[in-house]
Amino acid sequence: MEPRDAAAAALLSSDGEEAVKKKAVPKTEQLCTKGRMEQIFGFRMQDLTSWGSLVVLLNRPTDPASLGIFRCLFGLLMAIDVTQERGLSHLDYKYLDGAPVCRFPLFNFLQPLPLDWMYLVYVVMFLGALGIMLGYFYRLSCLMFISTYWYIFFLDKTAWNNHSYLYGLIGFQLTLMDGNRYWSIDGLRRPSIRNAHVPLWNYTVLRAQIFIVYFIAGVKKLDPDWVEGYSMSYLAHHWLFDPFKVILPVELVSLLVVHGGGLILDLTAGYLLFFDATRPYAFFFVSYFHCMNSQLFSIGMFSYTMLATSPLFCYADWPRRFFGRFPSFLRPVLPLTSPESQPSPSCVYPEVQSTDSREATAAAPPKASKLRLKHKFGAIFTILYLMEQLFLPYSHFITQGYNNWTNGLYGYSWDMMVHSRSHQHVKITYKDGRTGESGYLNPGVFTHTRRWKDHGDMLKQYATCLHGLLPRYNITDPEIYFDIWVSINERFQQRIFDPRVDIVKADWSPFRPNPWLMPLLVDLSPWRTKFQEIEGTLDNQTEIVFIADFPGLHLENFVSEDLGNTSIHVLQGKVKVEMVEEKKNHTLQPGEQIKVPAGAYHKVYTVSEEPSCYMYIYVNTTEAALQENFTKLFELQERIRNGTETEPLPPELQPLVAADDDGAEVNATDPIVRLFLKRQRRMKEVKKRREASVLERFERFAVKKYYTIRRGFLMTAIALRNLAVGLPPLEQLTREVAFANMKEPPSETNQDDRLHDEVGHGEL
Repeated sequence: MEPRDAAAAALLSSDGEEAVKKKAVPKTEQLCTKGRMEQIFGFRMQDLTSWGSLVVLLNRPTDPASLGIFRCLFGLLMAIDVTQERGLSHLDYKYLDGAPVCRFPLFNFLQPLPLDWMYLVYVVMFLGALGIMLGYFYRLSCLMFISTYWYIFFLDKTAWNNHSYLYGLIGFQLTLMDGNRYWSIDGLRRPSIRNAHVPLWNYTVLRAQIFIVYFIAGVKKLDPDWVEGYSMSYLAHHWLFDPFKVILPVELVSLLVVHGGGLILDLTAGYLLFFDATRPYAFFFVSYFHCMNSQLFSIGMFSYTMLATSPLFCYADWPRRFFGRFPSFLRPVLPLTSPESQPSPSCVYPEVQSTDSREATAAAPPKASKLRLKHKFGAIFTILYLMEQLFLPYSHFITQGYNNWTNGLYGYSWDMMVHSRSHQHVKITYKDGRTGESGYLNPGVFTHTRRWKDHGDMLKQYATCLHGLLPRYNITDPEIYFDIWVSINERFQQRIFDPRVDIVKADWSPFRPNPWLMPLLVDLSPWRTKFQEIEGTLDNQTEIVFIADFPGLHLENFVSEDLGNTSIHVLQGKVKVEMVEEKKNHTLQPGEQIKVPAGAYHKVYTVSEEPSCYMYIYVNTTEAALQENFTKLFELQERIRNGTETEPLPPELQPLVAADDDGAEVNATDPIVRLFLKRQRRMKEVKKRREASVLERFERFAVKKYYTIRRGFLMTAIALRNLAVGLPPLEQLTREVAFANMKEPPSETNQDDRLHDEVGHGEL
């Protein structure tokens, strides 16, 4: 390995840039003059022995090409992100003026601006992203982007996730870096900065940030739930893993490929990207990983942003060599390919020691007579920022109020996909403070999100908001109680918060543990193996729910009339089942069971000293009967098609004859036949969608994105017009919004969702 190659692979490498042009030295002589550490890492141990030498190292002149390309890609992706995950296309639904909506800002004093002004905020953010991409008024563009981005980020905790946090961090980093030195409009406007060196710490911070994302994500995946394969077991059923299922059963695909592969990749990706020998393999696996994630999850631009960060680990001059291979007639519009970079005052250049004064004078670039404040600031920022990034993911002992079953506000800990949740039962009870009258609220009323179910701080904000809104509906000084049942990583369904506590008056502090948080019953985790054995003995029509509850509490449940043959089986502890209408109580020990009536309420009390564990086993008789009817209609339709049906069809079955006509409208009087024909048509559309060519899929994708972006920009234009000249007449505004709301033809996915609503069943 050449010294230049080895140096380019590390965090603190010179990336192939020589600060001083010297006479050519044979490679063997270069190897002899550089120590082993310098060959591998690009710096010497002496560079770390004093503060001055460290500052010189971090401000070493480096090629600006790779940083400039990343700046351009990041700005482009963030401009797209504004219309997608940041929510420009549906901004009016989220921030409609005057709507009674409960919001969840990080700080309660943060409130959204009026709707038209919120559109202006998004315009500033979008223009800032474009400015970053083009390198146009670069510092101002960065400030425009990060100021509005972080305002929107802090305005809604329910939208927090790791990658949105990462976007804000990178935007902040770029604000302090010289990202406009290469392929930028600023470079055309100001020749003095065009193609000028950038200090090494610009690359160090970005590379270290990406290393932290990968490595700490891997460390967090050392959680036993991930290692044992319970976090993301459902992913193994996705079609992307079909090649692995040719040689492995689904269970091993989940354990070895999904969980084992994800753990190993996160732990090693950062290291493998650093070194020349392993970087090609790292590029392959990292790219494959992020391309898969783009199909598995709805994570916006995150996969593409991470792909854009990978070239940062290459030689900083890779764009020059890459674009140098393009035809010469394209050179005017492509980035510079000249290997020469001009000196920059942002860098520290070493003095040239030579016995030939004329040679030294000709070879030496402008040099700093002493370290300037900006050089020291760059080094201080690098060290403090990286220390802060290493500390934050483990800072939850400070912000204890945000700890629930998982630590901290999800979004800055890099614990990506480690925990999956399912909610079986959510009940909100209010009690009039004056009359004592109680009632129930629809879960999620006055909100646009479900995220509050798992976070005590959001639950406190939600209860406070409901306390302020319910007096409008003649409920005085209301008390608010939440009964929320959650399963995390395939454990028992259990309560996450104490249902006996009035959350309005409950104590909560960001720096103290939440006193009304119920503990996660981790001692019951081994039962998950038994769950799989029990589920394996059931048929396709039988469903099961596993419940765990605390002593002194009870579960009030209503069994829908659709759920026949519902029974409770006790696994551990002792429970008392009260049949509300029958006014009878039954005490059950482990191994005992009881059938509960459909269409009626019952209560299950935990009367043992330890937590109780039991399971509901039930059959959706309505859905089972519907599927049986579908099977009979399908068999009849097949006989009609092949001419083996000899009996005359009754009038209500006549639509089956014309079912093959795709253009014919479904017109059946029998509701079962009508639902069957709609189901058949949608299944045919889904099959057609899955078998579509790449061009057809791209067309579908492009049309969907076109209408999404179109609505965002049209609604923005309406808002800016309103700010400039005032509101138009209501009729005109209605027509403009209707034009903006023009949508693409209904997608098969939406149709499938409606079908699920028609034939599915809700919570037990």
